[in-house]
Amino acid sequence: MRYLLTSNIDHSVVAAMAPEDRELTMQRFVTFTQALAQSGVLRGAEHLHPADTATTVRNRDGQTLLTDGPFADIAEVFGGFWIVEAPDLDAALAHARECPAADCGSVEVRGLVELG
Repeated sequence: MRYLLTSNIDHSVVAAMAPEDRELTMQRFVTFTQALAQSGVLRGAEHLHPADTATTVRNRDGQTLLTDGPFADIAEVFGGFWIVEAPDLDAALAHARECPAADCGSVEVRGLVELG
């Protein structure tokens, strides 16, 4: 089964890091992604531009409303994702525990519905 691991970073935690710790954390994300790829479970991954570059689209009463910025103003911001192949939820959670986002925010794990 495929699982989506989403990285939700608390940027106040990252901002409080010393520059060298911030750089080490970023390198840990690269190493984490490479390890998933080398193990053969990675099916896709992307890092997103900052949330303040987002545009939110809503259709209401026949009108399309565009709002600059993220959908919600919260401490943890969706920053990227990995799609992994895992035999079960426990295996997917084991990958999530290794993700650096779990140290400075959270990692949400959700199974993907097979379409078609």
